[in-house]
Amino acid sequence: MIARLHSQVPLKSFVVGARFLSSLPSFLRHPTSLSEARITLRRRLEQREHNFLGIAKRAVYQHAPSPYLRLLQLAGCEYGDLERLVNEEGVEGALHSLFRKGVYLTVNEFKGRRPATRGSATVEVSPELLRNPLAAFHIPARSGGSRSAGTPVLIDLAFVKGCGINSNLALDARGGSTWLKATWETPGAGARFRLLKYGSFGQPPVRWFSQVDPGAPGLDPIFRWSSIAMRLGSRLAGVPLPIAQYVPLNDPLPIAHWMTEVVHAGETPHVFTFPSSAVSLCQAASDAGIDLTGAQFTLAGEPTTEARLRTIRQTGAVVVARYGSMECGPIGYGCLTPETADDVHFLHDLHALIQPLALRGGHDGLPENAMFISSLHAASPFTLLNVSMGDQGTLVRRDCGCPLERLGWATHLHTIRSFEKLTSGGVTFLDADVIRVLEEELPARFGGAPTDYQLVEEEGADGRPRLRLLVHPRVGPLDTSAVADAFFTAISARSVIKRMMEVALREANLFQVERRAPLSTNAGKILHLHSGRSTNVHQPP
Repeated sequence: MIARLHSQVPLKSFVVGARFLSSLPSFLRHPTSLSEARITLRRRLEQREHNFLGIAKRAVYQHAPSPYLRLLQLAGCEYGDLERLVNEEGVEGALHSLFRKGVYLTVNEFKGRRPATRGSATVEVSPELLRNPLAAFHIPARSGGSRSAGTPVLIDLAFVKGCGINSNLALDARGGSTWLKATWETPGAGARFRLLKYGSFGQPPVRWFSQVDPGAPGLDPIFRWSSIAMRLGSRLAGVPLPIAQYVPLNDPLPIAHWMTEVVHAGETPHVFTFPSSAVSLCQAASDAGIDLTGAQFTLAGEPTTEARLRTIRQTGAVVVARYGSMECGPIGYGCLTPETADDVHFLHDLHALIQPLALRGGHDGLPENAMFISSLHAASPFTLLNVSMGDQGTLVRRDCGCPLERLGWATHLHTIRSFEKLTSGGVTFLDADVIRVLEEELPARFGGAPTDYQLVEEEGADGRPRLRLLVHPRVGPLDTSAVADAFFTAISARSVIKRMMEVALREANLFQVERRAPLSTNAGKILHLHSGRSTNVHQPP
């Protein structure tokens, strides 16, 4: 078996897999208790300044290849200067000062799309140069790539366990310490990260529902072998993790049946998945007359909106948002007394976050509420120092009274959206505008669910852009011309300029409404704005 594995998996991946297998038994045999999690969180919060300075010293000032080192040198900030800043102004105060001096990375700089230019100086940046030199390499991954092919990410099992501390406490705050944990994702590193994280505390996860068959023809063998390796390693540890069960997006009823079986047995099922996936599952359950009262969802990976929550809650299930990214792990867990659909408590034991543009009216093409994040965990995949992930949101401090606040997470994030935009034929569509139209206005007029409408940009063989509004056939008979009129009326209602661009787009014959199921990425996400030129497209059968 080992010889067969070696023949199908590249040497580098084989070495990583061997390292993973050798480390996994110890990881799983020593789960973190609730009391240990509380102690760890308290220590992290008390030592934020110390942790931040420790990472800066070892992963930046003592790591010559780091682009941050060059940015700090351009800013005239030696380690002693940074230490003094943190002692006087705290972590966030120091980060604001660094930002003003040019120590930050935009999302395009972070992803290596362009160098960091500060004055007359140019600093080359790439994800490889930003990898954390303090972290080990156990799990290869890649970010979702909503606007690109994704960023390679190397994950340390110590970071998985560190994130498990927060997940443990967040689930316990919901009364979920004994819930039966499951995930419905694709068979990539994100799902393995989730299963291992859930396996680092309490009872290990019981089910892994996969939106793609790991053994499907045409898929890289690494998907199948990595699943087998995790299963084998966990069995050797005496803590067997579930093997992937193929449940496609267009037939999610096996998950609904499992959830009801668990509820009828007197237990609580908990499923982690994407908001659009949960909508599909709950729609199918409603159509089949299945009541999901007593079931729990945690949603992440896409915007969690009021429209999506309504569809899920109609089945009786309880849903809570989570915000995070593959590059830095979980960033916030859902408030239990939320003010908005995606109201989360910011995990400021793992990260620091500032919005330095709020008083400056934007900068470098970024919106005023763009978020810049810095890593505080020594094993984080990337060293992050004032980095924009391409997201914006509202950052507030309020007294909500929920258990997460009592743990020490007093800062809230909500209305979290990507500000990376889709442009077609000279017309720019922002996520915030499109979400409103696709999830609220079109369903209200023509029927259907929040994930039944999608805007897709493609490029023809002649290089001309084409913009399609996909409408799921299950919405029923409708006049596509009326849908197009309603879309443009709604999207341009707040802007004279957008109305003018609508005319140009229509006259160029670049827009059409098409009756077909919205596209999903290889990660199982249904994006509101989808680039058809991406390599991560999955066409539903």
